Amino acid sequence: MAAKILFILGAIFAATPFCSPPIALALGLIFGWFLAHPYRSQASTYSKKLLQYCVVGLGFGMNLHEVLRAGSSGFLYTMAGIAFTLLLGAALGNLLHVSKTTAYLVSVGTAICGASAIAAVGPVTQANEEEMSVSLGTVFILNSIALLTFPLVGAWLGLSQEQFGLWAALAIHDTSSVVGASAKYGAMALTVGVTVKLARALWIVPLTIGTAVLQRHKASIKWPWFIVFFMVAALLNTYVPAGKPLFQILILIAKAGLAVTLYLIGSTISRATLKRVGWRPFGLGLFLWLIVGTLSLLLIRTHWL
Repeated sequence: MAAKILFILGAIFAATPFCSPPIALALGLIFGWFLAHPYRSQASTYSKKLLQYCVVGLGFGMNLHEVLRAGSSGFLYTMAGIAFTLLLGAALGNLLHVSKTTAYLVSVGTAICGASAIAAVGPVTQANEEEMSVSLGTVFILNSIALLTFPLVGAWLGLSQEQFGLWAALAIHDTSSVVGASAKYGAMALTVGVTVKLARALWIVPLTIGTAVLQRHKASIKWPWFIVFFMVAALLNTYVPAGKPLFQILILIAKAGLAVTLYLIGSTISRATLKRVGWRPFGLGLFLWLIVGTLSLLLIRTHWL
């Protein structure tokens, strides 16, 4: 009973203006680590839906011209980045003796958009429950670390908002963590980060189809429709100035929802999650993430991206 009350109070606090996304995530992690989650399955399910709604809501704060410019810039490097990550993940997985399916799922999550990519590609690879949970657990843990550390590293290195948004989109797994880290860094960082990340998320579809062809069976593709609604929201904000007052309200609601989403995600990471993941798959995810993050940062700092 006490755990239920504390969980609900934490969710309510996360929705208030006094709680930032990193604080919400930290509270969720503390809850998941020390208490038995009374609503684990519900939190996992609703966080995915709520995240998509929040991303659409944040679209009302985007200018379409900036969105398209940022998205096209990041798109030029997306294909090469995804191919490099998948090849590197396969090599590291073989080196660490991680199963091919788990290594592929972790690599896909790193290359595109974390849990969403794993959820889309997993059924196509015929991954079992253990392989799915290990891959998702690895991504969730690294996402939590990234959300808390990336803004600090960006500020320490003196990255501009555009540089940070691009780095976050290329090096952080889930869209939720990209949004949270970028929003903390600044408005332009949020615009670039969300746009480039959503452009990368579109690669779920061709990658899933390609995986199905290699696996020689029909793909069950989860289409990322929320990306289309995000673009519609940006379109309305750009060309319907009369709607600005309403759009501002929707943005505030989306930001509050984002904090709640991160609280829910954090609360599902427990000691059992860490134990289930194991050191080999987590080591694969960590090494892959560090290499991709470092290389993308170096390219951004040297103006290659």
